[in-house]
Amino acid sequence: MHTDTFTGETNAEKLKVKQAREAESVGKRVLLQGWVRTRRDSKGGFSFIDLSDGSSLKGVQVIAENKLPNYESEILKCGIGSSVEVIGTIVASPAKGQLTEVKAESIKILGYSDPDKYPLQKKETSMEYLRTIAHLRTRTMTFGAVFRIRNEICRSIHNFFQSRGFMYVQTPIITSSDCEGAGQMFRVTTLDLANIPWKEGADNKREIDFEQDFFGRATSLTVSGQLEGEIFATSFGSVYTFGPTFRAENSNTTRHLAEFWMIEPEVAFCDLEGDMDLAEDFLKSIFQDVLANCADDMAFLNEKVDNTIIETLKGIVESNFERLTYTEAVEILRNSGEKFDFPVEWGIDLQTEHERYLTERKFKKPVILTDYPRGIKAFYMKLNPDGKTVRAMDVLVPKIGEIIGGSQREDDAETLESRMKECGLNPDEYWWYLDLRRYGTVPHAGFGLGLERCVQFVTGMSNIRDVIPFPRAPKSCDF
Repeated sequence: MHTDTFTGETNAEKLKVKQAREAESVGKRVLLQGWVRTRRDSKGGFSFIDLSDGSSLKGVQVIAENKLPNYESEILKCGIGSSVEVIGTIVASPAKGQLTEVKAESIKILGYSDPDKYPLQKKETSMEYLRTIAHLRTRTMTFGAVFRIRNEICRSIHNFFQSRGFMYVQTPIITSSDCEGAGQMFRVTTLDLANIPWKEGADNKREIDFEQDFFGRATSLTVSGQLEGEIFATSFGSVYTFGPTFRAENSNTTRHLAEFWMIEPEVAFCDLEGDMDLAEDFLKSIFQDVLANCADDMAFLNEKVDNTIIETLKGIVESNFERLTYTEAVEILRNSGEKFDFPVEWGIDLQTEHERYLTERKFKKPVILTDYPRGIKAFYMKLNPDGKTVRAMDVLVPKIGEIIGGSQREDDAETLESRMKECGLNPDEYWWYLDLRRYGTVPHAGFGLGLERCVQFVTGMSNIRDVIPFPRAPKSCDF
């Protein structure tokens, strides 16, 4: 007999509890408000209305008899997408697959929807088309399941950190700092683009006079809240940020967005080992919550989208993550006998195919890689004594590869300033960041998890644009 890992109950026990609760509800009068999924009319003089309010995968079957005063005039004109208010009584259902239904005493039509013009018909609809009607796609069963799971993941994230004494910090969306040093940022300006003010810059080159801009300097949308998060970590110990971030990366793929949400914890008095422990516990906690609290939605997506998602999440929750260095991983990959599309050599940034080989074929579980070459990582990562690698870590999971990236931060001011110059950054623009190393510096570490990447992994959806309410991507900014 199967026992649920997360509740300790067998499936039979949970079914009995559910049936008992439904049986106890028989005879109760209820008020229902929602949208019509389907309406079927019987020759016996009544209609079956499948009503959904979005709170769960399954709707409620409402029985509307022709005795209702507005049956002919209104109810029979109430098509898919219409909103209604129902007052009725819960009764035992003779139909298979459900214990109860609601016998309507009154049905009030709040908003009609023409069934012939309604964009969501009861048929297979492509994801591409649904993205063009993002204001309505949330009414489908697939997107209802996805966004309820997204909500559960967000709730789980806050619960995880709050239960461990982390402070939630709201970092700025508009910034003058480039955290990643990649330069792929969205400019924020109030300057008249048809009449840009210019001034003479270095080497007699013309440059924009940002002193006339709103903030008096060049500003952009943030790519990360990490640097500001470190300010709070070095005062409060353990903090986390959770907000929107923006990358002007012209990548029109199924894994990239221009606007997405990031979760970034920062912990003072913490080294890389502590950072890895936190990341492993964090992922397991999220996945366990989803499996326990979104069982119906996960079962639906497991059947309709990807029949491995439940098995994959359970495997991660029940495993101990493998840990090895980047150098060890490169040796494993080079000696694997596999013909990769991207040849493996020390110093390259590992590709998804390499990461998936490690998680799916070599170790068959999540892997945490550490100590990457300094040349492929950001300036703020702590330099190792060998001078060639930094205290970075990536958490890799089956099917997608990297899901979390993090590091121990460089806490030595001189080393950090040297790394900034090495990466082409002006230390004067990061004076406050360097101050954190000059006044009471401590070892500290953190990581980042992209919310959409996590939701995509959990739900099995093939395109990241289908796990965010309103996707922003190259040449696409609708709604």
